[in-house]
Amino acid sequence: MSHPVDIHVGRKLKQARTLRRMSQTDVARQLKLSFQQIQKYEIGSNRIAASRLYDLSRILQVPTSYFFEGLTDADSAQESTRDHGLDIVNAVASIEDEQIKSRIVTFIEDVSGRTVAKSA
Repeated sequence: MSHPVDIHVGRKLKQARTLRRMSQTDVARQLKLSFQQIQKYEIGSNRIAASRLYDLSRILQVPTSYFFEGLTDADSAQESTRDHGLDIVNAVASIEDEQIKSRIVTFIEDVSGRTVAKSA
């Protein structure tokens, strides 16, 4: 069974990757890994080493602390805890019309006061 912290960090990895509109393959190439390894990181079945977490933070343009945001108590964290942010990211990612998707992202940026970096 995966440790709750590994699951949380994996969810944050997926959230940041999806917000940057990067595929698992995009991230894997930059790390010289397979996309399957990124999948394992994202579901928490494989732990992410500190050096790899540092590399991911640079690739995804987030501070390393980002991966631990929202983590309250590792011992009481539940795997079933809903991550509404990830639900929103997945919903936006599923929109096929790029113009509508872009407008939604702009709206979210305006409301949150944060800018989402777009991948090259």
